Amino acid sequence: MAFMPDHAPLVILMFLGAVGVTGFAAVVAVVAGVLRRKWIALGSAGAAVATAGVYALVLTAVSVTSYQVTLPPGDWKYFCEVDCHIAYSIAGVQTAAQLGPQSRQVSAQGRFVVVRLKTWFDEHSIAPWRGNAPLVTGERQVVLVDGAGRRYEPSASGAAALGRAEGAAPALSQALRPGESFTTSLVFDVPAEVRNLRLLVSDPDDDWISSLIIDHENSYLHKKIYLGLEPAPAVSSTKVVDVFH
Repeated sequence: MAFMPDHAPLVILMFLGAVGVTGFAAVVAVVAGVLRRKWIALGSAGAAVATAGVYALVLTAVSVTSYQVTLPPGDWKYFCEVDCHIAYSIAGVQTAAQLGPQSRQVSAQGRFVVVRLKTWFDEHSIAPWRGNAPLVTGERQVVLVDGAGRRYEPSASGAAALGRAEGAAPALSQALRPGESFTTSLVFDVPAEVRNLRLLVSDPDDDWISSLIIDHENSYLHKKIYLGLEPAPAVSSTKVVDVFH
């Protein structure tokens, strides 16, 4: 298993502390400047810059020394909140040339890769006082990445075809109570020749707050935590073929 970010309560407190100290020092500097208290203004401005600089240095140092992780199928990637953890793992991978019921099949441009992604609210990660209230997870971004680093977004047409055959899959944003889980089917249309596929489940790239959290994979230069897939060769059958469970 892998945690993202590691030591979540500590790094979140560091972020909030850095923001608080920097903001307070900046306000004092402005007020002191208005009141013509030159040395107080300069000292407060220096404290604001120093705090922001030290935080940025630690953020960059942790990112530069991070390393890429690819978890084996069935292992868990945890997204750490302050008092609860949401975990994701690969429950199965399948491949097919076509998806959908016989009368309304959709053909892949390359091959369809169907990833069964399990989402679990780890009941062992909550604080004793939290209770059994449901949790709506934050927005997640999912992409399939091949051995050359090329990224593939989910296929809307493939997902619709699979939904007609199997029924609608739960959304990744579905609320969970502690201990509950569900499995979502994600469909990707990838070139037939690609290999070494792995799934990246992450916070959105445009989530600027996560990019400022120390040891978060969205921070600048930080390596990613992937969920590995077993190799799934393309098939010509119109039926989805199990690769593993």
